[in-house]
Amino acid sequence: MGREVVSAVISSGTAEKKMNFPQFLVGMTTASSIVALSTFLTTGSIWTALAWTILSLIVLQIGYFVLVIRLIYGAGVEDAETSPRSVSAVRPGRRGGVRPRS
Repeated sequence: MGREVVSAVISSGTAEKKMNFPQFLVGMTTASSIVALSTFLTTGSIWTALAWTILSLIVLQIGYFVLVIRLIYGAGVEDAETSPRSVSAVRPGRRGGVRPRS
């Protein structure tokens, strides 16, 4: 079986950046580990560190969700802006071989 890689394409102006899912996962794990360690070293409480880590994971997931929604809807808006006349203004005489009624 082949290994599938889920990726997101971020379009900013003329440059496109790819973010693979494993890359996102490593970044998310690293960020949550840093939050957990720094909170534990600051407060000395495992439970406080766990609570802040869970909160940071929720914020990261919301941010990722917003990014994906922006990619989905942003692509449609950009396509519509680049071709404003996507529908022909000329009325066709025949549609699929069927003549319109007079």
